[in-house]
Amino acid sequence: MFGYYRLASAVPQLRVADVDYNIDQLMAGFRQAAAQQAAAVVFPELCITGYSCGDLFFQPRLREAALNGLRRFAEATKGTRTVAVVGLPFLYGDALYNTAAVVQGGRILALVPKTMLPNYREFYEKRQFTSGREPGAGVREVTVNGALVPFGTDIVFHDEASSFSFGIEICEDLWSVIPPSSMLALQGARAIFNPSAGTELTGKAAYRRELVKQQSGRCLCAYVLASAGVHESTTDVVFGGHSLIADNGRLAAEGERFRRESTLILADVDFERLAAARLSESSFNDSKALLPSVNTLHLTLAEEVPPSPGLEHACNPARPFLPPPPHRRERCEEIIAIQTAGLAKRMEHTHAQRLVIGISGGLDSTLALLICARVCQALDKPASAILAVTMPGFGTTDRTHTNAVNMCRLLGVELREIPISEASLQHFRDIGHDPAERTTTYENVQARERTQILMDLANKMGGLVVGTGDLSEIALGWSTYNGDHMSMYAVNCSIPKTLIRCLIEHIAAQSSPELAATLLDINNTPVSPELLPPSDDGTIEQRTEDVLGPYDLHDFFLFHFIKYSAQPEKILYLAENAFRDEFQPDFIRRCLGVFMRRFFRQQFKRSCIPDGPKVGTISLSPRGDWRMPSDACGTVWSNGLSHS
Repeated sequence: MFGYYRLASAVPQLRVADVDYNIDQLMAGFRQAAAQQAAAVVFPELCITGYSCGDLFFQPRLREAALNGLRRFAEATKGTRTVAVVGLPFLYGDALYNTAAVVQGGRILALVPKTMLPNYREFYEKRQFTSGREPGAGVREVTVNGALVPFGTDIVFHDEASSFSFGIEICEDLWSVIPPSSMLALQGARAIFNPSAGTELTGKAAYRRELVKQQSGRCLCAYVLASAGVHESTTDVVFGGHSLIADNGRLAAEGERFRRESTLILADVDFERLAAARLSESSFNDSKALLPSVNTLHLTLAEEVPPSPGLEHACNPARPFLPPPPHRRERCEEIIAIQTAGLAKRMEHTHAQRLVIGISGGLDSTLALLICARVCQALDKPASAILAVTMPGFGTTDRTHTNAVNMCRLLGVELREIPISEASLQHFRDIGHDPAERTTTYENVQARERTQILMDLANKMGGLVVGTGDLSEIALGWSTYNGDHMSMYAVNCSIPKTLIRCLIEHIAAQSSPELAATLLDINNTPVSPELLPPSDDGTIEQRTEDVLGPYDLHDFFLFHFIKYSAQPEKILYLAENAFRDEFQPDFIRRCLGVFMRRFFRQQFKRSCIPDGPKVGTISLSPRGDWRMPSDACGTVWSNGLSHS
């Protein structure tokens, strides 16, 4: 569903050269994968006979048994749509090939021979096998159990009804200078299946894992590897049964090595997302100029493969912008370093004497102030080079004001308080606005008054106004045009609201107890522009997430809409799955409608935003990642959502 397909890597028990036993194990593994509605399952290299048969591969009896076993296995796949990739030796002409057979619905669709044959240390494949990459060989037809099937390395398999496509390389092929999978990906394969037989040596599994991840990232594809297990011969080496599934540089699933029973791992992979990534990565299509002049066979599968029945084995985090816990500290420091480097460069280039920033006691201005403090450290300037200005207005609460003052005191920055209520009332009189009318005008006058103060102070002292607005607000247009929308450098511009909380929490963990307590209270304060008067009890009345919906949802929508061009119906499906324990489907749908409407209507603000550093894979800068007409119509997207 929505481009998701379930991929499987299986490592069965086997007996070396006992084909009948091995076929029984392969059929059991296949039935298990098919029952899970896998689109494809990959078994290890030469799994029908066992990889470690050595010179027994020269024996006709073993090769004949392998072909008979392949016939029996193919028959067992009748009535299913799951693709299986199994390995066997195959004699063609006067040469023996290490091949992978692609089987679906009772049919053998093709044989793919191995290209790179190891001939070092524990491997001597060239003793028995011939490389499938013969000059000018191309794709031929061979007879397998009485039927003609394609035979060659340049085959891309397609499900014509969907985005599902794949190519095959075998074990050592991945370890070569230019793996065949690189060319197969450029020719349209969105997944690479690798039946493998890697021995286990100290540290080798980590290297293999990185190879698979890197190749999947480089080729913008899924990569499935199934390696021979512990029941191969242990005469001189041991095989560990390493199974891996990677998805565009991310490890999606990994099996436990050295298991003595048969194993199966699964991952639900978004093939539409892989296709979208290839569209937006210009270097991918530019690389097609490097393709050799080969006649690739684009082979249609016998049947449409089953789509993933769900997302049980998918990577679908509810908060995709947050660094994973094992790497959170490192990633947070890296993000902060990027922000610091960007602002430090701008301060140096403009010869600014001061950094001027408006402080509200909210999330965005807090992170921006903390980055300003880091900049002063990096440039060997005192904290007093920062001028923090708190500008209480009609909606300012004691909680946010106190937190702002405490934070500035603890950081050692200069703090000025300039109330804006009287200036705003004077402006209401100047433009003939009744302050009893709590309209957009009432709110925006305050935001523009604050920006005017900051800009004028910066001019007065040779300073630079640091913007505080974040990526979530930029996406939703939740800012006052030429008010908080404007600054001289927007240090948070590519950081979404969910990530800002994470960064503040990270800095709090490194701070003094008093500063940490203030930062954590800021993190726990409801998000608000504080432009409307507080409640009778003095607490925040105007809560942004009550108006827009939770930023957790909007950041999720933003991630999938921008990074992977996901359709609204798909975003809704993913969000309902990711937030099934937090929000009701109807509420998620309403929030997505808000996101889509505001995203299209507020592009005019994004078309003229200040400079700022990109810290992740998503930015809405009109000079960089996002170039959209300010008056583009969003009807196509909103209609799709209403019909889903």
